[in-house]
Amino acid sequence: MTRRWLLPLLLLPGRASAHASEQGFVLLLPTDLYIAGGVASVIATVILIALVPPGAARALFRPVRVAPRPAGPGAPVAGGIGLAVFLWMVAEGVTRSQDPTHNAMPLMLWSGFWIFLLTAQGLFGDIWRRANPWVALWWLRRRRHARLHLPRRLGAWPAVAMLMVFAAFLLADPAPAAPERLARIAAVYWAVNMAGVMACGPRWLFRVEPLSVLARAYAGMAPFGRRRGGIAIGLPGWRWIAAPRPATGMAVFLILALGIGTFDGLNETFWWFGLIGVNPLEFSGRSSVVGTSLAGLAAACLLLVAAFAATIKAGLILAESDLPLALAFRALAPSILPIALGYHVAHYLPTALVDGQYLGLQLNDPFGQGWNLLGLAGHRVTTGFFNTRDTVQVIWLSQAAAVVLGHMIAVLMAHVRALSLFGTHGKAAVSQIPLALFMVIYTLFGLWLLASPRGG
Repeated sequence: MTRRWLLPLLLLPGRASAHASEQGFVLLLPTDLYIAGGVASVIATVILIALVPPGAARALFRPVRVAPRPAGPGAPVAGGIGLAVFLWMVAEGVTRSQDPTHNAMPLMLWSGFWIFLLTAQGLFGDIWRRANPWVALWWLRRRRHARLHLPRRLGAWPAVAMLMVFAAFLLADPAPAAPERLARIAAVYWAVNMAGVMACGPRWLFRVEPLSVLARAYAGMAPFGRRRGGIAIGLPGWRWIAAPRPATGMAVFLILALGIGTFDGLNETFWWFGLIGVNPLEFSGRSSVVGTSLAGLAAACLLLVAAFAATIKAGLILAESDLPLALAFRALAPSILPIALGYHVAHYLPTALVDGQYLGLQLNDPFGQGWNLLGLAGHRVTTGFFNTRDTVQVIWLSQAAAVVLGHMIAVLMAHVRALSLFGTHGKAAVSQIPLALFMVIYTLFGLWLLASPRGG
């Protein structure tokens, strides 16, 4: 039984065994200097945006229309392709090799979707909206109207609850990459949400199904987007700047995206293993820390929501504003998204470099028929780039750049949203002092996570 689960445990996202040599080289890098430079960049952004006139600050997020909207596959076609891919994944998980590096189910879900597609959402826009595996059957209905209506007061709270369940499975389940088990869980997950879509319409995907909600949130960070019938480009986050304030449930959802990503990195560090009393060099597997992982995940998310709310409240007090805390919390919550996306990219970059090769080989011959669709026949997966100081330095600096850039954009977004919230430059600038300090500290924390020794 132990041997059966050993390989899936070693191949979880963010836990590839190749990281061992990589982290050894990271410890030899002058990360203290890099961290200081990253923090200084965020501090400089805070100071500069506070000095910029309000009109110029708002202009930073003003998009420019660059092209007419291109023609593309309609929702029924794209959704049909998405459904077909999902069914193929499930079939592969049940019938093919149970090695996670040679099975489409874990590769497509944890690498294809969780790493690559969510990153693409933040770079290119909402790909998932048309290609998810639920919309096709909805469009096949003769009468496309919802039989049931989700109560407005629920907001996005169902998505919050389901996101935490998904995160618990990702971070605490003993074997989330075991192909057959993952395929069966994914099939049940699809069926439950398909029933919801059929009963309540596509709105279910905007308020209940957490992967679609998260993908849509990250898509709002993309520099590209639709505007006035065409394609526009602007500073990442311009679509969130133009959007109305999210409801409270959605605001909490956005902050949880960062909390989950943070704990995903924190629970690999020697610091965390020391906190829970486990020797990282003698780690016996995730089944031994399920309870502590669940508790840590809940604590990380609750503390982050509380800390964010506290900084907003402190800002209101400094600005001598009588605005309700809930209103300011909702208005400023989207400024957390670039941090979450930046850390998502940074945390999973080493895994993407390895698992992306396995995924490419899987797609090169998806049905095991000897095909060579991508010209990768004969390619062997390599991790050699983790074994030299120069390449590890490039990888680590790329990770650090993603974290720092995410915080810099977050500072800009928070300031511009504060201008709309408070109406005057003075109040907006003063109100941002606690939140800016929070973001500077979080920059330091995020870079420390990347440089910390890891085990597990």
